[in-house]
Amino acid sequence: MTRRVLVLCSALGALAFTMGNRSPTSDPRAAATRGPLERVPAASIDSIASPAAPGSAEPNLTVGPDGRVYLSWLEPANPGYSLRFAVHDGTRWSPPQTIVTRSDFFVNWADFPSLEVLSGNRLAAHWLQRNGAGTYAYGVRITQSADGGKTWSPPVTPHRDSSQTEHGFVAMWHEGETLGAVWLDGRKFKKPAPGAPASSGHDAGNEMMLVSTTLSANGLLGREVRLDERTCDCCLNAAVMTSSGPIVAYRNRTHDEIRDIYVTRRVSGVWRAGTPVHNDQWKIAACPVNGPALAANGARVALAWFTAPGDSGRVNVAFSDNAGATFGAPVRVDGGSPAGRVDVVLLPDGAALVTWVERVGGDIAAVRARRIGRDGSVGMPMTIASSSAARSSGFPRATVSGANVLFAWTVPGRPSAVRVARAAVTEFP
Repeated sequence: MTRRVLVLCSALGALAFTMGNRSPTSDPRAAATRGPLERVPAASIDSIASPAAPGSAEPNLTVGPDGRVYLSWLEPANPGYSLRFAVHDGTRWSPPQTIVTRSDFFVNWADFPSLEVLSGNRLAAHWLQRNGAGTYAYGVRITQSADGGKTWSPPVTPHRDSSQTEHGFVAMWHEGETLGAVWLDGRKFKKPAPGAPASSGHDAGNEMMLVSTTLSANGLLGREVRLDERTCDCCLNAAVMTSSGPIVAYRNRTHDEIRDIYVTRRVSGVWRAGTPVHNDQWKIAACPVNGPALAANGARVALAWFTAPGDSGRVNVAFSDNAGATFGAPVRVDGGSPAGRVDVVLLPDGAALVTWVERVGGDIAAVRARRIGRDGSVGMPMTIASSSAARSSGFPRATVSGANVLFAWTVPGRPSAVRVARAAVTEFP
């Protein structure tokens, strides 16, 4: 499939990112697991026939309150692409259903659609749609279904800004009948910062910001709230609902180019200022295209992320037992040469299962998973699938349903393909 794969990092940032993934590490856990693909055990997984047609890519997973797993993906169509989904009931997939088909989708390996399962057979989906001729001229569209995906409402644009700039990297959550959404917003990009001359580079605008709003069941928009005025340009955001309200994780960007992971929470109806999960002090003058992942169950929260201070790449996870108000010390997860692209799920016993892409030589990579216990104990890394470090391999996704974990990932090629597999939680010691 001809794919509009966009280079979202500068050459300097890409070089720093590559160096970070190839640097040695002194971490004994990482050293113990570093090595070729065959030295890391493969999890005993069941390959599930994918409902996605050849040429599909950009899968995403979520689970409903009844334990059914929803897979969404982009599939080539005439014209353009179709955003489709199917539901797995534990035995088989439902027939795929089309949410929307358009010729003006913004299609990208790092910024892809998602599906949110709401209450009462309701669903919400988002996609990205071009609004101009520029490379990064696109906006967000959100649609809702009241009948399990048979029919869909006219799409709503959550951002009030209609400039031909980037609006994407959406994360959604729900609170009863209300849908929440957060995204990166480019309305200030390439505009001089207040008091700064237009020729001053990064300090003269070129700023993305984090913005949020809500949508009612009938599509009415709530108040637009700016959560952070200066963020990294093109890293995925993550959002989950806790017992105390929503929490959002994102990559911040300071004026001296420190790009660490921050969290912001809504407390008593007010969004708190973002705070760092950990002071990694990763200084990089470009976007690494590597955002965080969140999972929550009540007040228990797990947050996984990629970082590379001192050009030493690593994947970390940290836990919170107070709905994200504070996080414990990070635990290193990777095997020594991570490409990042993380996801995380919480297991029934409160442990986290983190997935990431690990480089094993050249462009060869593996999708790996590792269990981190409530006490910070580190389990064995397990290989889910062989993969590629190329951008076209995208971001592997995971979700938990009962006693099983489902995984989905893109296999690059001509045509590309979406693969799905399932493993018992007990496969991850």
